[in-house]
Amino acid sequence: LFPHMTVGENVAYGLMIKKVPKPERDKRLGEMLELVRLPGLAGRRPSQLSGGQRQRVALARALINHPRVLLLDEPLGALDLKLRQQMQIELKAIQRQVRITFVFVTHDQEEALTMSDRLAVFNLGKIEQIGSPAEVYEHPATAFVAGFVGVSNLIRGEIAQAITGSAQTFSIRPEKIQLRDLGQPVSGDEYSVEGRIRDVIYLGMHTRYLVELSGGSDLTVVEQNLRTTSMDVLAARGRAVRLVWQKAHVRPVGN
Repeated sequence: LFPHMTVGENVAYGLMIKKVPKPERDKRLGEMLELVRLPGLAGRRPSQLSGGQRQRVALARALINHPRVLLLDEPLGALDLKLRQQMQIELKAIQRQVRITFVFVTHDQEEALTMSDRLAVFNLGKIEQIGSPAEVYEHPATAFVAGFVGVSNLIRGEIAQAITGSAQTFSIRPEKIQLRDLGQPVSGDEYSVEGRIRDVIYLGMHTRYLVELSGGSDLTVVEQNLRTTSMDVLAARGRAVRLVWQKAHVRPVGN
């Protein structure tokens, strides 16, 4: 934002450069400040605003020109977590209201899933996958996408039913894996392996388990803390367990 200008002057700057008549300029300025929930602040300076308010002023300054596409390059990176989450909701609501395509660039995987209708994952300038957030998360096309968007366990295996068995990388999300006692049964539509809980990370709403398999590799498991306490989960360290997941949740991914 231009620090020497008021909020109103900042937002209307593009219209002033285009020599839009003042009555029309004032009308659109009022509409835009209402849209971003900043009515009555047109006379303030940017230094008198909070971080979230300054973000909304910058958005209004771009939208007042009615662009066909708006590029947002990591616009929320400087905000704290709670404010960033609040602004994500506001940006989505504004986008639906103005019906303009937003191209939102971010390195935050959760933010990408939260903000997008369509998600493009780039790796070294190349698009690895495009799809809805659910498609990209649930059906990653490559090992890079599986590991970059969220957390994934990548397992090397062999396709046994092919004419000639071929090595393949498979992805299984940590929340798709269940921890069971060794004596519990496994159904025909499930895979299972045995391991020992090497580490436990209690994260409030859920707990992350690092389970070491007999071959020395690790699998990550995430469980919601529905009926457990922090003392319960921390006591699990060192326990032998069976890891079980549905066959349908295993995704082959390209290299």
